[in-house]
Amino acid sequence: MNLFQSWQTAIPQLLPAVGLSVALAFCAWGLRAVTATAALTGVVLTVVLCLGAGPTALFPILIVFLLTFVTTRVGHRRKERIGTAERRRGRGPLQILANVGVAAICAAPLMFVSHGRYILLAGASAALAEAAGDTVSSELGQAFASNPRLITTWRRVAPGQNGGITFIGTLFSFCAIIVTCTACEWSNLLLDQFYWTVCAGAFFGTIVDSLLGATLERPGRLGNNGVNFTSTAFSAALVIATLFLQHWR
Repeated sequence: MNLFQSWQTAIPQLLPAVGLSVALAFCAWGLRAVTATAALTGVVLTVVLCLGAGPTALFPILIVFLLTFVTTRVGHRRKERIGTAERRRGRGPLQILANVGVAAICAAPLMFVSHGRYILLAGASAALAEAAGDTVSSELGQAFASNPRLITTWRRVAPGQNGGITFIGTLFSFCAIIVTCTACEWSNLLLDQFYWTVCAGAFFGTIVDSLLGATLERPGRLGNNGVNFTSTAFSAALVIATLFLQHWR
């Protein structure tokens, strides 16, 4: 949707999206899944995404939230014992920005131009899928796996350590990517022919996330939010570059 082509058409479509975004943010805050400032950040990013991609973009955001909310609470007692449990106040604004910001950035140009629409939206879909896959991998890996290995050296590390990966976490990560990409496809953000390219880009992004965790986050050179933002940006950039090259060759 081009925002400046038809305000008369855009505004009636966007009002429900804005209202639903606020409702989702309020519910997330009420469930203590996010702080108040994080809820506000989520509303802004979701509205930008809906302005560029259309109101149906709210659906994959909802799916990412549900995947994050449920998996964060699985095995909570064990996570508390090893010191990796989510804080009781919920996720902060920088965490929301790190996970959803790249998707909003990909969709933002579509408020002004429509050229390359589905390639940019494929990038947004990859960013959302990577964020979901990374969170699910981390949370369920901590909940069920006991022997994670550092991705760079393959030596065993304690559960919850940056750069540690597990088979079960990786498996759940790919499942979360599939679920999120399917939600994007149903919401008309993702074309059928781009589906597996986006899934692959999102999965490679989770690998980059683990590599950054092992090489930069463990030594304290980059924070967790920086790692998450960079890995979602990598997934989006990889997918956009791949699809542009395929389109123009």
